[in-house]
Amino acid sequence: MSDREEPATDLEVVHETRYDYAAPVTLAHHLAHLQPLDDAGQRALSFELAIDPPSEPPRRGLDAFGNAQCHFSIVRAHERLTVRATSRVRLTPRFGLLRPETSPPWDALVERLRYVARAPFVPAVEFALPSPFVPRLEALRDYAAVSFPTGRPVAEAAIELMRRVHTEFAYESRSTEIDTPLEQAFAQRRGVCQDFAHLTAGALRMLGLPARYVSGYLLTGGAEDDASLLGADASHAWVQVWCPGTDGVPDSWLGLDPTNNVIPGSGHVRVAVGRDFGDVTPLRGVIRGGGGRHTLAVAVTTRRVGPVVAKVLAAGAKP
Repeated sequence: MSDREEPATDLEVVHETRYDYAAPVTLAHHLAHLQPLDDAGQRALSFELAIDPPSEPPRRGLDAFGNAQCHFSIVRAHERLTVRATSRVRLTPRFGLLRPETSPPWDALVERLRYVARAPFVPAVEFALPSPFVPRLEALRDYAAVSFPTGRPVAEAAIELMRRVHTEFAYESRSTEIDTPLEQAFAQRRGVCQDFAHLTAGALRMLGLPARYVSGYLLTGGAEDDASLLGADASHAWVQVWCPGTDGVPDSWLGLDPTNNVIPGSGHVRVAVGRDFGDVTPLRGVIRGGGGRHTLAVAVTTRRVGPVVAKVLAAGAKP
């Protein structure tokens, strides 16, 4: 958290997803969230999407949360689908001037979000509500309360909560699945970045605070103060907590990466924000045919513009 100007970091991300089907697929409709955001601290320099076999002309637009999305359909028979997204982004530390002590008291923020007839609507309240992957869980209220005494600045309390999740939960690959219930992940005290993000968001929401789920990529080679970061470059996940009026938070949303106990900086590429993983799944769809089963392989290369610094190959797994 320095007041000096830090240089920008240019990164290239190549994200390739391949499905191999047991039998021909005769019709497929897919939705992709693969194009990085273009906003404060992150400039999208270029984006290309290559689909094999070729699809009908893709339909591009924005979803309800302002994320870039792409719908595409394949109407020819195929036994393999390959989707390759190539992105270049320029990152500057979004929170280099952060002063957590200047954030408002967390309980005052919660009070602002309470429903009052004819009072102005606060859009952030949507992210204080439960969602399919982050249901209400009373145990998370008790867990969060330790870090949130009455009147404490919300950013200070949220950063402590992030540290506690990082310290008290074990990062363990393949310890959970995409659909592992939040309650189970909390009880077993281990999981992956998706679980850490859902748990942190759930704890904040149980107090009435808005929290957004963020999907993206992580430069694990050491962009964050030359530290070695946990997670796979394929679809890392972290959270943002609503901190309006906080010095050093440009758009009221403070990023927290509980998997690594860091405030995201020049090593975190943001692709999409939503209520939980279900809103921002990188690639999903429906198919006709396929023989009832398929294999999935995801390969991601993340590099500074120059030498390759990180590479991961995963088959049927999430980070």
